[in-house]
Amino acid sequence: MNLLIRTITLFACLLLCVTPGLAGAQDAPQEGEAVELPRTPSPEGAMVYFLEPQDGATVSSPFTVSFGLRGMGVAPAGITFADSGHHHLLVNVEEAPPEGLPLPTTEQILHFGGGQTETELELPPGEHTLQLVLGDPLHIPHDPPVRSEVITIRNSRLQIRSHPPLRPIDFVKYGSIFSSIDQPKGRR
Repeated sequence: MNLLIRTITLFACLLLCVTPGLAGAQDAPQEGEAVELPRTPSPEGAMVYFLEPQDGATVSSPFTVSFGLRGMGVAPAGITFADSGHHHLLVNVEEAPPEGLPLPTTEQILHFGGGQTETELELPPGEHTLQLVLGDPLHIPHDPPVRSEVITIRNSRLQIRSHPPLRPIDFVKYGSIFSSIDQPKGRR
């Protein structure tokens, strides 16, 4: 009897280990085929847009980018509220990422998972494109996707934030940076 129970248990384990692979083999994606995840529905008429800058604007880096949203709410990543999501800013993205997958974090796809609705952006001089995409708690675009029109901006120059000029009082308080260099060796 003991031998029979062990044999049946061993057979059942082997069957359970082998069968899932065989049963799922037909449904498994083929090499190169994209796997899509379930998407959160978006309400009809929902839209995301830029409050600033406007399409065609000329800016100086760093500049403020403000996001607008209508028909939905903003919620941090990982938090599920009905009809809500968080912003992603696509900078100079030529080909939109797949809609059924989480948006990757790259230098060109910026995530605002804390629920932020604006940011300071620093870009090199020249022409740039911007687009907003709303993502669900897992960073997956909604169905249908809630995304802005692609806007084009021109950065005229890089603003250099300079240190205020030194005043004579600064030399009295802190001394000259050359004070120890100017002195003969024995008098430092």
